[in-house]
Amino acid sequence: MSEHGKRVGGDIAGAACRGLVASRGRLRRRHAAERRFKGYSIVAVMVATGLLVVLVAAIGSRAAQGFRQTFLTLRIEITEADVDPTEASDPLALASANVLSILKRSLRARFPDAMSRTELSELYAIASMIAPDRIRDAMRTGDLGVGSAARVRLEVSDEIDAFVKGLVGRELPATHRKITDNQIRWVDALVADGSIALAWTRGFFRNGDSREPEVAGLRAALVGTAMTLSVTLGLAFPLGVLAATYLEEFAPRNRWTSLVEVNINNLAAVPSVIFGLLGLALLLNVFGMPRSSPLVGGMVLALMTLPTLIIAARAAIAAVPSSIREAAMAVGASEVQVVLHHVVPLAMPGILTGAIIGMARALGETAPLL
Repeated sequence: MSEHGKRVGGDIAGAACRGLVASRGRLRRRHAAERRFKGYSIVAVMVATGLLVVLVAAIGSRAAQGFRQTFLTLRIEITEADVDPTEASDPLALASANVLSILKRSLRARFPDAMSRTELSELYAIASMIAPDRIRDAMRTGDLGVGSAARVRLEVSDEIDAFVKGLVGRELPATHRKITDNQIRWVDALVADGSIALAWTRGFFRNGDSREPEVAGLRAALVGTAMTLSVTLGLAFPLGVLAATYLEEFAPRNRWTSLVEVNINNLAAVPSVIFGLLGLALLLNVFGMPRSSPLVGGMVLALMTLPTLIIAARAAIAAVPSSIREAAMAVGASEVQVVLHHVVPLAMPGILTGAIIGMARALGETAPLL
């Protein structure tokens, strides 16, 4: 080989070596960038998880107060003067006694230093408005009778409950808190001897609505929500799946089908209050249906949920590969069998996702119900 050929070959080999070194350098930098990106992603996930844990813990620590309630264990005594002598042996008749006066007398016996009308009013306000009913229940069950005394557990008022839980500080000026100095002194004495204590209660889920915060619960709201969403899901899911299946698989592609599709997309963006006005004008005023939140409210929420469900279901059905349809038809399945036995089952995860999104929106709506 000539000198020129050797020189050219050397130059080519050198260029190849330099190119190989440069490509390896770029590859190392790219791998390093990928490792850094992976590390950043892991750190971001860890930070997000940590913040979520902190958020849930903060909400849980505050929400735990709703499962605990302050109770007052008070000695209740029933005298013969409190009931009709002819009914003294009948527990059901005993329950008709003036239990409010019995409660007040027991509180005065516990704190005889309360003398003035103001002090007595403050003393009586320690117990909840539902406390007389607890005494009546004890008399009805026979735990409390004439001539006997028993310790009955009673709910305290909302102000006392908040104070015992530490939500109201005693260092606040008297004008900035609803609990008085006398009530604080009496509560401290009751806490000291164990008559007032916090206990876990199921009343938060078992009780219904009440004007007294200490006895109010979520039962009515939970039951009403379950009934309303049952009606919504029972109407919206089958109608939405059937409409999406027809539009995607069977409907001809013409002007009317396009008009229906445009209207469905537009209805998905309509404010929820419009659906509420539609239900008020059509279902209540025209058809005269009962003013029922589970029934009429569920129907209105179903109308509101239908566009979202139809759009999601159509997207899920369209995502099923056409090879599934062709293979089913190749073995002799009819068009309906292809759709019902193959397409819809394969699209069901996406359909259920749309149903969950629609039900979540319905769960948070209040304007249509109002």
